[in-house]
Amino acid sequence: MANETNNFPELISHCKEYGYIFQSSEIYDGLAAVYDYGQLGAQLKKNLRDEWWKSMTQMHENIVGIDAAIFMHPTVWKASGHVDNFSDPMIDNRDSNKRYRVDHLIEGHAETLDKEAGEALLAEMDKLIAADDLPGLKNLIESNKIKCAISKTCNWTDIRQFNLMFSTQIGSVAEESDTIYLRPETAQGIFVNFLNVQKTGRMKIPFGIAQTGKAFRNEIVARQFIFRMREFEQMEMQFFVRPGTQMEWYNFWKDERKKWHQSIGIPGEKLRFHDHVKLAHYADAALDIEFEFPFGWKELEGIHSRTDFDLTQHAKFSKKKIQYFDNDLNPEGKPYGNYTPFVVETSVGLDRLFLTVMSLAYAEEKWTKEDGSEDSRVVLRIPAKIAPTKLAILPLIKKDGLPEIAKELMNDCKGSFMCFYEEKDAIGKRYRRMDAIGTPFCVTIDHQTKEDNTVTIRYRDDMRQERIALTEVKNLVSKLIG
Repeated sequence: MANETNNFPELISHCKEYGYIFQSSEIYDGLAAVYDYGQLGAQLKKNLRDEWWKSMTQMHENIVGIDAAIFMHPTVWKASGHVDNFSDPMIDNRDSNKRYRVDHLIEGHAETLDKEAGEALLAEMDKLIAADDLPGLKNLIESNKIKCAISKTCNWTDIRQFNLMFSTQIGSVAEESDTIYLRPETAQGIFVNFLNVQKTGRMKIPFGIAQTGKAFRNEIVARQFIFRMREFEQMEMQFFVRPGTQMEWYNFWKDERKKWHQSIGIPGEKLRFHDHVKLAHYADAALDIEFEFPFGWKELEGIHSRTDFDLTQHAKFSKKKIQYFDNDLNPEGKPYGNYTPFVVETSVGLDRLFLTVMSLAYAEEKWTKEDGSEDSRVVLRIPAKIAPTKLAILPLIKKDGLPEIAKELMNDCKGSFMCFYEEKDAIGKRYRRMDAIGTPFCVTIDHQTKEDNTVTIRYRDDMRQERIALTEVKNLVSKLIG
């Protein structure tokens, strides 16, 4: 059986055709870089979120979860540095009036070069970004004759920094309203609730606070489908530790998070660590766990040692004492006392994780059957434990009491896992549709079922079929989905 190379445009089309992802407001020609998740996409996204939440808050006794509001006091973003520092270098083409994020513009040009030249260009770009050398970046663009995709000219403005936060007003009267921001990350909701969680949960260092939720960034150039969007969802965990132990925990979470990605079916060879060339203003160490997407190696998750920057800043701006009293004894036999904890952060984009799973799962297959004829299918090999629908229940025909048996099985199973019932079309067509939407198991109820109470179960990945007892279906599927 031959598996054709994944085709990214076809994957995008497949996501729409089978109810995974739709363009937002499509009937009004859509909204750029904003997407809606369809019925299957919403379920897959929930399954991924639930797996992450369970791994953090259920499998670790010292991590708890919260759900902070999207709207926060505007001073939060001043304290965090987002008002002054949350920006990207942008450049405009004078002829087309199109604005580009500088690193995306240079990366796009590097992809047109041979491997060695492309890597050299990107290395030079990283060096200039790390030095905040905006004139040097413009010179790099001009010396490489990088053109605007629309005007095809090199008539560029100077590079400037643009803040990525969305602002809005809160209040009943526009003239009297105050400016607030849509959060660009979920982490700050954790930091401002540090004392609330620590005291009410009687949490002891080291401990973590986890959160999932929407974040918003005014990306000038949003691209590559759901990889970079203006509205997206993060899954973040802030782990609070004693000062001086942060690198130990940084390395622990670096390895732990890679193992988790592998546990949901992402091959280790498709993942790699990439240390940051330029550290954020709050970090003393940072790396990305990168995945090899169809368009290249890109960030999937970030691991950051944030030091005590966030808690210290919020203490300063709020004029509230944010510290932890540690009763444990240090190596000299004295109590640690009061201190501001350091933080190690793990932050993964749920939408990027979704795209990772879909990229790995999508396959176009062709093979030669025993009679010499050709056959083919499109299949989503989504791991069974996170697949949106676990079991399709298919009566062979719509009469002779078969639908009644099928619906009874449906009622028995649907309380344990997501099921799908279908009686329309030939059984072969229904199998192909279930392959295309990623359903790992199909059960067919036929006339033999009425005779001996057995059914045919079909396995998506290898199309193998076997006969099992009707009463064993629920237990078998429950076991196979983990």
